[in-house]
Amino acid sequence: MNLELKLDRPLIVFDIESTGVNPRHDRIIELAAVKLNPDGSEETKTWLLNPSVPIPPETTQIHGISDEDVKDCPTFSERAEEIFEFFENCDISGFNADRFDIPCIEEEFARTGRNFGSSQRRHVDVQRIYHRMEPRDLSAAVRFYLGHELIGA
Repeated sequence: MNLELKLDRPLIVFDIESTGVNPRHDRIIELAAVKLNPDGSEETKTWLLNPSVPIPPETTQIHGISDEDVKDCPTFSERAEEIFEFFENCDISGFNADRFDIPCIEEEFARTGRNFGSSQRRHVDVQRIYHRMEPRDLSAAVRFYLGHELIGA
């Protein structure tokens, strides 16, 4: 897909896989990011990280990453400088990023003594856009599951 974005600074679209669903307590296992630059160029980075805590089996069933997969990987702390530099002076985006991915990365940086500075960045949470474009109501459910419009309800 060719997007013609008018950016005044880079936008990073990123996703996190973690040890669980609590952004304050769980740890990042994988961080994938695409940086879209104002000149139209792109940079892609993926970090596979050792969370320094066991990955619950039920979490491994979701994303497929096990303790064995990350046992020899660096920790977030060991890659913090590189990750920080990649995200520096960039706006951020992701799916459900405001409620999960951004708090996760903020916590990981806080553990290393750094401030990720999400309040100084513009955020685009694609989930919010999706939910505005694809309503979650009875009419939408009837349209999706039954293939016709709900009339007179």
